[in-house]
Amino acid sequence: MSNAAPTVLITGTSSGIGLAAAVAAASAGLRVVATLRDTAKAGPLLAAAEAAGVAELVKVKQLDVTDPASIAVAVDEVLAEYGRLDAVVHNAGAGAVGTVEQAGTELFRQALEVNFLGVVELTRVALPHLRASGGRLIAVSSVGGVIGQPFNEAYCASKFALEGFLESLAPVAAATGVTVAVVEPGAVASEFVANLQLDVPALLAAAGPYEPALKGYLATTFAAFEDAQSSAGAAETIVHALTAEQVPFRLQTSEAATAFVAAKLADADGAVVQGLTSSWLAAS
Repeated sequence: MSNAAPTVLITGTSSGIGLAAAVAAASAGLRVVATLRDTAKAGPLLAAAEAAGVAELVKVKQLDVTDPASIAVAVDEVLAEYGRLDAVVHNAGAGAVGTVEQAGTELFRQALEVNFLGVVELTRVALPHLRASGGRLIAVSSVGGVIGQPFNEAYCASKFALEGFLESLAPVAAATGVTVAVVEPGAVASEFVANLQLDVPALLAAAGPYEPALKGYLATTFAAFEDAQSSAGAAETIVHALTAEQVPFRLQTSEAATAFVAAKLADADGAVVQGLTSSWLAAS
């Protein structure tokens, strides 16, 4: 990434990892365009930036990843105000708990719209500008983008799609000077789970034959979040992805996350796959 006034656009910065990443990136000297679907919810972000002494480096803008017009306006404004775009961090995301027989396909459409198609559209719009700056495209995925998890069918499907898209794009983007990486948190102590607004009694009452399994899943999940990584800890990995000289395709945010995905991926940082697929582009 260029050292000349680097500018990063981060989505989903009202709380949790996105808020922490915006403040951490500004603390690392980056100019941060912190976007939210509803800018009326920017208060905690602005307060955190002020407390960290980086308020002058954080600019709030409206961006709804499910609205292509909103994406286009936000990127155009960044270019008009700063003259460049050095990085995009896709952080906006939505959880989805339920199993397909009972939840139906609408839950899948909603998860894909936010977690996948929004990333695709913003990537499409941002790539020419990232190519001009030799920039970076970073997406906050999840260990659920590697390992499918019970009652997270829609969420994991959307994160699998995200990782498949970016793993395929990465060598193509690299051939034009753009670095692509995915950040994979495990359990993080943030508002993400609270924002799901799960009515546990109602979920269990409606679970039918899945009630015993759902009860076990919820107990396991709530226990995992009691020992969750902090949002600030996860944000450190994002800032590393933005600022390190060399960045692998895949980065986990904690030792626990690395150990979890290693159960499926021997190539934990994605280097083997990227080396293989990049070699295809050099074939004559």
